[in-house]
Amino acid sequence: MDRNLLVTIMYDGRTFHGWQVQNNAASVQEEFQKALYEVIGERPDIKGCSRTDAGVHANQYCISFHTAHTIPTDRLPLALNRFLPPTIAALSAQEVAEDFHARYSCKGKEYIYKINNAAIRNPFLEGYALHYWHKLDERIMHEAAQHLIGRHDFTSFCTVDPKRPKGDFHRTVRRLTVERDGDMVTVTIEADGFLYNMVRIIVGTLLEVAQGKITPEDMPDIIAALDRTHAGPTAPPQGLYLNRVFYP
Repeated sequence: MDRNLLVTIMYDGRTFHGWQVQNNAASVQEEFQKALYEVIGERPDIKGCSRTDAGVHANQYCISFHTAHTIPTDRLPLALNRFLPPTIAALSAQEVAEDFHARYSCKGKEYIYKINNAAIRNPFLEGYALHYWHKLDERIMHEAAQHLIGRHDFTSFCTVDPKRPKGDFHRTVRRLTVERDGDMVTVTIEADGFLYNMVRIIVGTLLEVAQGKITPEDMPDIIAALDRTHAGPTAPPQGLYLNRVFYP
């Protein structure tokens, strides 16, 4: 009998060119497909919950696929971990409804972006957090971030692919915080969906707020401009993590 399975993994994105299979580049999807074939002897059409860029990490990433294999769900993660590289770990597996889809059934995601705000860079954080040695005022960054909460057209905070027609760029940001713990400043953003580079552009804009180039009061005008050039630069990928995925 055909089963629809949901597998949750986590991965270190430093050595991968994102989730999706790429020509001549390592991807998380390719490694997962190879491990899955070793376990169930099939190559099902797997659905990932999101695309991620090269160098981006995931504390929680969800994958769904149909299979006739009878392996118990509690054994599947252990079996997969025998064949997955050390940079990927399967955390759990469960049976889900026939029409469940890892991407289209998702009701929201949470990303975090880590900024190491120490004067001296930490070699052990290389690739896992952006080193930004200028002192950051996380309070003014948080103040500016609050203007982004709610439903808006986030065209100003999106990298547009000229090869694709412009779609609906409205998204609802449910929560956006900037918090400090020692030298680590963490931006946390939860929304019903995200545009290409949206989180990294938001972080780059908040860094310009900290530099005094943008004020918190400028944020509504940046949103209303619907123009990418009005927002800040795109922050590097290494501080970004897909942190949580929400389903009904």
